[in-house]
Amino acid sequence: MNIGEVARKSDVSAKMIRKYEELGIIPRAGRSESGYRRYKDEDIYVLRFVKRARLLEFSMKEIKGLLTLWKNKNRSSAQVKKITSLHMQELENKKREIESMLKTLKELSTLCHGDEKADCAILDGLAGSQKACH
Repeated sequence: MNIGEVARKSDVSAKMIRKYEELGIIPRAGRSESGYRRYKDEDIYVLRFVKRARLLEFSMKEIKGLLTLWKNKNRSSAQVKKITSLHMQELENKKREIESMLKTLKELSTLCHGDEKADCAILDGLAGSQKACH
Protein backbone atom coordinates (compact mmCIF):
# COMPACT_ATOMS: atom_id res chain seq x y z
CA MET A 1 0.00 0.00 0.00
CA ASN A 2 1.12 3.55 -0.58
CA ILE A 3 1.21 6.22 2.11
CA GLY A 4 -2.18 7.65 1.12
CA GLU A 5 -3.92 4.30 1.53
CA VAL A 6 -2.24 3.68 4.88
CA ALA A 7 -3.16 7.18 6.03
CA ARG A 8 -6.82 6.58 5.20
CA LYS A 9 -6.94 3.11 6.78
CA SER A 10 -5.07 4.12 9.94
CA ASP A 11 -6.61 7.58 10.30
CA VAL A 12 -3.08 9.02 10.64
CA SER A 13 -1.98 11.75 8.24
CA ALA A 14 0.76 11.07 5.73
CA LYS A 15 2.78 13.84 7.35
CA MET A 16 2.59 12.11 10.75
CA ILE A 17 3.41 8.73 9.22
CA ARG A 18 6.61 10.23 7.79
CA LYS A 19 7.35 11.87 11.16
CA TYR A 20 6.86 8.58 13.04
CA GLU A 21 9.27 6.92 10.62
CA GLU A 22 11.78 9.70 11.19
CA LEU A 23 11.51 9.28 14.97
CA GLY A 24 11.85 5.51 14.75
CA ILE A 25 8.36 4.98 16.17
CA ILE A 26 7.46 2.86 13.15
CA PRO A 27 9.94 1.07 10.90
CA ARG A 28 11.00 2.77 7.70
CA ALA A 29 8.76 1.78 4.84
CA GLY A 30 10.08 -0.25 1.97
CA ARG A 31 10.33 1.48 -1.38
CA SER A 32 8.90 0.63 -4.75
CA GLU A 33 11.10 0.67 -7.85
CA SER A 34 9.92 4.21 -8.49
CA GLY A 35 10.89 5.28 -4.95
CA TYR A 36 7.44 5.47 -3.38
CA ARG A 37 6.95 4.25 0.18
CA ARG A 38 5.30 0.83 0.39
CA TYR A 39 3.58 -0.33 3.56
CA LYS A 40 2.31 -3.65 4.90
CA ASP A 41 -1.02 -4.37 6.57
CA GLU A 42 0.69 -4.63 9.97
CA ASP A 43 1.84 -1.01 9.63
CA ILE A 44 -1.82 0.05 9.86
CA TYR A 45 -2.17 -1.67 13.24
CA VAL A 46 1.02 -0.06 14.52
CA LEU A 47 -0.16 3.38 13.38
CA ARG A 48 -3.55 2.88 15.03
CA PHE A 49 -1.74 1.84 18.22
CA VAL A 50 0.42 4.98 18.08
CA LYS A 51 -2.56 7.22 17.40
CA ARG A 52 -4.51 5.80 20.33
CA ALA A 53 -1.48 6.13 22.61
CA ARG A 54 -1.02 9.76 21.51
CA LEU A 55 -4.68 10.48 22.26
CA LEU A 56 -3.97 9.21 25.78
CA GLU A 57 -1.00 11.60 25.86
CA PHE A 58 1.75 9.03 26.14
CA SER A 59 5.11 10.53 25.20
CA MET A 60 6.97 9.30 22.13
CA LYS A 61 9.49 7.61 24.43
CA GLU A 62 6.67 5.82 26.25
CA ILE A 63 5.05 4.84 22.96
CA LYS A 64 8.32 3.34 21.72
CA GLY A 65 8.50 1.30 24.91
CA LEU A 66 4.90 0.21 24.68
CA LEU A 67 5.32 -0.78 21.03
CA THR A 68 8.36 -2.86 21.93
CA LEU A 69 6.37 -4.59 24.65
CA TRP A 70 3.36 -5.04 22.35
CA LYS A 71 5.50 -6.81 19.79
CA ASN A 72 7.27 -8.96 22.42
CA LYS A 73 5.01 -11.91 23.17
CA ASN A 74 7.32 -12.89 26.09
CA ARG A 75 6.72 -9.64 27.94
CA SER A 76 5.10 -9.47 31.32
CA SER A 77 1.98 -7.39 31.74
CA ALA A 78 3.64 -5.92 34.86
CA GLN A 79 5.99 -3.97 32.57
CA VAL A 80 3.06 -2.49 30.69
CA LYS A 81 1.18 -1.71 33.87
CA LYS A 82 4.21 0.08 35.34
CA ILE A 83 4.47 2.41 32.34
CA THR A 84 0.72 3.01 32.45
CA SER A 85 0.69 3.67 36.20
CA LEU A 86 3.48 6.23 35.91
CA HIS A 87 1.62 7.90 33.04
CA MET A 88 -1.62 7.99 35.03
CA GLN A 89 0.22 9.74 37.86
CA GLU A 90 1.56 12.34 35.41
CA LEU A 91 -1.98 12.91 34.11
CA GLU A 92 -3.30 13.25 37.67
CA ASN A 93 -0.63 15.89 38.37
CA LYS A 94 -1.53 17.70 35.18
CA LYS A 95 -5.22 17.53 36.11
CA ARG A 96 -4.51 19.18 39.48
CA GLU A 97 -2.51 21.91 37.75
CA ILE A 98 -5.34 22.56 35.27
CA GLU A 99 -7.92 22.61 38.06
CA SER A 100 -5.80 25.20 39.90
CA MET A 101 -5.51 27.32 36.76
CA LEU A 102 -9.27 27.14 36.20
CA LYS A 103 -9.94 28.17 39.80
CA THR A 104 -7.66 31.21 39.43
CA LEU A 105 -9.24 32.20 36.11
CA LYS A 106 -12.76 31.83 37.52
CA GLU A 107 -11.83 34.01 40.49
CA LEU A 108 -10.33 36.68 38.22
CA SER A 109 -13.29 36.51 35.86
CA THR A 110 -15.69 37.00 38.77
CA LEU A 111 -13.80 40.16 39.77
CA CYS A 112 -13.94 41.61 36.26
CA HIS A 113 -16.89 43.90 35.54
CA GLY A 114 -16.75 43.19 31.81
CA ASP A 115 -17.94 46.67 30.95
CA GLU A 116 -16.66 49.56 28.82
CA LYS A 117 -14.24 50.82 31.50
CA ALA A 118 -10.50 50.24 31.20
CA ASP A 119 -10.15 48.70 34.67
CA CYS A 120 -9.82 44.95 34.34
CA ALA A 121 -9.32 42.62 37.28
CA ILE A 122 -8.22 39.83 34.94
CA LEU A 123 -5.33 41.87 33.53
CA ASP A 124 -4.46 43.16 37.00
CA GLY A 125 -4.42 39.61 38.29
CA LEU A 126 -2.22 38.40 35.46
CA ALA A 127 0.14 41.29 36.18
CA GLY A 128 0.22 40.29 39.84
CA SER A 129 -1.44 43.51 40.95
CA GLN A 130 -3.02 43.71 44.38
CA LYS A 131 -6.05 45.44 42.79
CA ALA A 132 -7.34 42.07 41.62
CA CYS A 133 -7.57 40.83 45.18
CA HIS A 134 -9.93 43.60 46.31
